[in-house]
Amino acid sequence: MFKKTPTETSNEIPVKKISPLKWAGIGLGVLVGVSHLGMIGHLINRPIFPNLPVGNYTSYTVEYGRDGYRIKYNSNDPKVMTKDRIVNKKNGFFGIGGNTNIIQQEQYTMDGATHLQGGEAGKLTAQQVECIKAEGGGENAGRMVGASAGAAVAPWFSSIPYIGWLAAGWVAMFAQDKGADIGGDVATMVKDCE
Repeated sequence: MFKKTPTETSNEIPVKKISPLKWAGIGLGVLVGVSHLGMIGHLINRPIFPNLPVGNYTSYTVEYGRDGYRIKYNSNDPKVMTKDRIVNKKNGFFGIGGNTNIIQQEQYTMDGATHLQGGEAGKLTAQQVECIKAEGGGENAGRMVGASAGAAVAPWFSSIPYIGWLAAGWVAMFAQDKGADIGGDVATMVKDCE
């Protein structure tokens, strides 16, 4: 149809090419801007004080001002605990001299000798070890007796339609557990354990 002649002008807009150096500058500017926004967001959401583990035996003191803060933290406080006991004592021969109240204060640490009734450094006493052994032995013997009794009774339940096998197993296990409980209780009663 129509051919362009060298004298005619076209409607195309010339595209200006941006040099790779300018693209690198724009990318670097965007990167720096995004990183600054992220840093500002991090500083705004930052907690004022650090997270400290807090438990039953911890304490800390915080002093703060314009220049910052200072924390004094104790992770096992109080290290030495006290226990007070009031003893009513009768004075004189056969209590004729009246009564005296004596306050005994005992200090102890976290080793467990006082508040857990353990021995030195939280170790168990000989009687506690004996009681644990007796209870374990009694539970084992009771479990054997209970399992035997449950096995003797289980056939009566196995004839139940559809769930007989389940009921027989449940009865045997129930008898075994109850035998262990009773055996442990009897063994601790014989040894005078608490």
